[in-house]
This record gives sequence, C-alpha cells and structure tokens, in this order.
Amino acid sequence: MDEIEIIDFTREAIMLTIKISAPVMIVGLLVGVFISLIQALTQVQEMTLSFVPKIMAIFTTIFLLFPMMIAALVAFTNKIADKIVGMS
Repeated sequence: MDEIEIIDFTREAIMLTIKISAPVMIVGLLVGVFISLIQALTQVQEMTLSFVPKIMAIFTTIFLLFPMMIAALVAFTNKIADKIVGMS
C-alpha cells in the first residue's frame, strides 16, 4: 500500500464521516433555529426548552437513517478489508 492509496482511503473516510453526520447535524440545526425563533417570538427564554425537541429530532433522524449509515460503513469496511486481503 503506497502513500496515494492511504491518502485516498483517508479522504474517503472523511467524506463518509461527513455523509453520515451531515443529516443529523442539519436536522439539529433546523430544529434549534425553529425553537429559537419561537422563543424569540413568544419571549419565553427558557434554556431547557430547546433541548427536548432537538434530542427527539436527532434521535428520530438517527433511527430513520440508521440503515443507510450502516450500509455505508459496511461498504467502506469491506473495501478496506478487500484491500488488506489483496496485499497478502
């Protein structure tokens, strides 16, 4: 395995991390902005009010996207395993 392949695998690992985490982070961001907007409009400035909806939205997103996340991780792991087996 040469340096080019290691850099390619590292790049793929970073892109896979972004691909897996981006939907969850975007949902958390959108729910946070929505709750903040509601708090600003109603002038209710309770800090704990934003945690429960964000946690529920994030857990729901993870639950719904978990098969896609696992499939992507398995494909990447299989690719690395095939490369390791091919080196022997």
